[in-house]
Amino acid sequence: MVIHPQLYVAKVMHKRLFPKKNLFWYGLYYLVLPLPAKTIPGRLISFCPKDVGYRDGSDPTSWARNILASHGLNEKIKKIVLITMPRVLGYVFNPVSFYLCFDHEGHLLTVLCEVHNTFGEQHTYVCSHDDQRPLDGEEWLEADKVFHVSPFLERAGTYKFRFSLKDNHLGIWIDYFDEENRKQLITSLVGKLTPITRETIRQNFWRHPLVAFKAILMIHWQALMLLKKGIQYISKPKQLGVKITTSRKKNVNK
Repeated sequence: MVIHPQLYVAKVMHKRLFPKKNLFWYGLYYLVLPLPAKTIPGRLISFCPKDVGYRDGSDPTSWARNILASHGLNEKIKKIVLITMPRVLGYVFNPVSFYLCFDHEGHLLTVLCEVHNTFGEQHTYVCSHDDQRPLDGEEWLEADKVFHVSPFLERAGTYKFRFSLKDNHLGIWIDYFDEENRKQLITSLVGKLTPITRETIRQNFWRHPLVAFKAILMIHWQALMLLKKGIQYISKPKQLGVKITTSRKKNVNK
């Protein structure tokens, strides 16, 4: 279980399987912040609570705890660790932030996936087993896809999630299946937790320059690549009223 702030240095991969194949990956880093987490000032990278949770500047702890409580998951959770993209030179875009929720023995029980799209909308997927047993890194959790993210995928079908945290190695896998249960998109985020120091911040800032800008630039660049390949553009539908989706009743093996 993470006790002190760290960096999560990882590689993100997206692989589209049909109707046209498309693959990309790149390196990046996240802040790993045990909650509560206050503003972290910095000239190169920083953290501001208004970028996550209620997005009103309040600490995201209450946001996460309220979601856990509303789904009967809060009682067993001792510690919550936020994994989120830092602000870089004052700018940030967070496609997804993860809240790792641990019990008193340090077992990972629940992961909240706070998803943002480029239209300023937000949705949260609550990933947990029905019986609240630990997430062991081998089993997949399933949830309905109800939030519009990519204009090249329908707002339908299902996601399958898998999370593995062993020592300081963290892996997150999210696959998308269409309405006919055909696997269409494979994504992964795999990397290592490392102590956060002035030196590690400086190293990763230059190793992955302007990482927050890079995330939004890659989204638009890949959109151009998909258009070039003839993939149909799907206009954004109105966001659904439900802003939280749970996987608790949809546990399946891949």
